[in-house]
Amino acid sequence: MIRRKVSDRVLELSKLFPVITITGPRQSGKTTLCKMLFPDKRYVSLEDLDERKFAEEDPKGFLNRFPDGAVIDEIQYVPGLFSYIQTIVDEKNISGMYILTGSQQFEMLEHISQSLAGRVAIVKLLPFSLDEAYSNLDNKELDEVLFTGFFPRIFDKKINPTDMASFYVSTYLERDVRKLVNVKDLLKFEMFLKLIAARSGQLLNLSSIAEACGVSHNTIKSWVSVLEASYIIKISYPFFRNIKKRLVKTPKVYFLDTGLLCYLLGIRRVEHLEIHPLKGAIFESFVVAELLKNRFNKVEQDNLFFYRDHKGIEIDVVIDNGIELDLMEIKLSQTFSESFFKNFSKFPSYDYLTKDIIVYGGETFKYKNYLLYSWKDISQL
Repeated sequence: MIRRKVSDRVLELSKLFPVITITGPRQSGKTTLCKMLFPDKRYVSLEDLDERKFAEEDPKGFLNRFPDGAVIDEIQYVPGLFSYIQTIVDEKNISGMYILTGSQQFEMLEHISQSLAGRVAIVKLLPFSLDEAYSNLDNKELDEVLFTGFFPRIFDKKINPTDMASFYVSTYLERDVRKLVNVKDLLKFEMFLKLIAARSGQLLNLSSIAEACGVSHNTIKSWVSVLEASYIIKISYPFFRNIKKRLVKTPKVYFLDTGLLCYLLGIRRVEHLEIHPLKGAIFESFVVAELLKNRFNKVEQDNLFFYRDHKGIEIDVVIDNGIELDLMEIKLSQTFSESFFKNFSKFPSYDYLTKDIIVYGGETFKYKNYLLYSWKDISQL
C-alpha cells in the first residue's frame, strides 16, 4: 500500500486540532488514508443508508456510540452532525478526536465555517501525485502516464484506465452533479463535460459552452462550480497585483486528472494520444495538477495563477509565494529551445523577485539563469 505524502502532516495536525477534515474527489484515497493513519479509531460511512438515517434522526445517539471519537466518512450527507460535534469537542477538548471526510469542498466548508471554525484543520487530498504513483520512471513514457491518470484504484487493482474513467463518469460525476444541481437533461450535461474537457488548459468562455449545449449561461456557471467543488477541475485566475482584478477577468480551466480528461476527449488507447491535437493542453493540465498536489500535500493553499496581457502575451503559471513569484512555461517538446524563455522578459516587473522555470518533455538542467525541469522531476518544484 502506497503511503501518501500528506500523511505526516495529517498526523501532526491531529495532535493540534480536535477535528481533521479531509476533502477531495471521490476515489482519491481519503478512506484508505484515514484507515491507515488512524487504525484504532472506529470507522463509519454515511454512504451506508442505515447509518445515514440513524445520524439524521438521532445525531446524539449516533455520536454517543463513539466516546473516543471516530472516522466519519462522507459527512456532507448529514450536515447537522457538525453542530453536535462542535459541542462534544468543546466539552472534551481532545486532539484528533474526529476525522471527517467529504467529497464536496464548498458544501463542507460552509458547514465547517458555521460550526467548527478554529477547531478543525482542513486537508485536501487529490489522486496520486506522479512520485506516489511511480517509484521509478526510467521506463515510463509520458503518453502512458497521461493516459493512465492517477486515481489510486487503477494502481491498486490494476484496472484499465478507460474502464475506470467510464465508471467514474457514470457513477460519480453524473450521479453527484445531477443531485447537486438537478440536471434534467443528461445528454446536455454529457455534452458539457466533453466541451469543457476540450477547453482544459484554455480560457473558460461560459457563454460559448452554454450556446453549444443549448442551456443558459447561469446553468453552465453552476455546473462548472460543482465540478470545481468536486475537485474535478481547477479554475485558475489571471495574476494581477491588484487582487480584485483577478476575480473579474476571464479564468482558465484545468482538469485535475489526465486519465479522466483523455476519456472525455474520446482517447481510448494510449497510441491515440501520440498525435492528438490537444496533447499539449493535456500535458499542461498534468503539470498544473501536479503543482497543486505538491501544495495540498504540504497542507498549503492554492497559489497558482497565470498571466495574460492585452496583447495576448501569456505565461502559463505564476506561482505567488508572497514576496517572490515563480514564472513557469510548460512545453511539451523534448527539445530545448531558447524560444521557451521569450515571454519571461515581457512580464511586468512589479516589486517582486522572480524565478523563471520551464517544465518540458526533455531532461532537467540549468541554462543561464533559467531552470529547466523534466516532467519526471516535477515533484521537486
